[in-house]
Amino acid sequence: MTVTVDGEQVAPEPFAPAWRREDFARVLDQLTEAHRSAVRVEVREADGTVTDIITPGSRRRPAPDPASDRPAPRVMPELVVLRGEGFVPGEDVTIAVVIAHGDAAPDGTMRALLTGEQAGASPTREVILLGRVSGTLTIGHPG
Repeated sequence: MTVTVDGEQVAPEPFAPAWRREDFARVLDQLTEAHRSAVRVEVREADGTVTDIITPGSRRRPAPDPASDRPAPRVMPELVVLRGEGFVPGEDVTIAVVIAHGDAAPDGTMRALLTGEQAGASPTREVILLGRVSGTLTIGHPG
């Protein structure tokens, strides 16, 4: 995987291994944090397909309250679900806003689990499941 920002190639840290496809989310997070703004990403696959992704701007975490000496309670994220069908069993299915990839179940179904924050990153709250082999496309509003 190669990364180019504003026409300039970006390399992994010195002595770090070359980036691989599974590093995509981590690299995107690093670039978004470094630029502290929304980032437009153009993904060029080996087969020639191109996908555009727009990331949300960085969200600053609130500063910890120094008056509080106990840790904040852990809050479990709300999960939303989008289901699709017609996929080839075991195929790679893209879940777009693009935040993850998942595998279709043996019966060809796909269940994408997202946090409410992840789904909320899309102004339309639309999520897309795209079968990379079958071409099956599911567009919906998870809930």
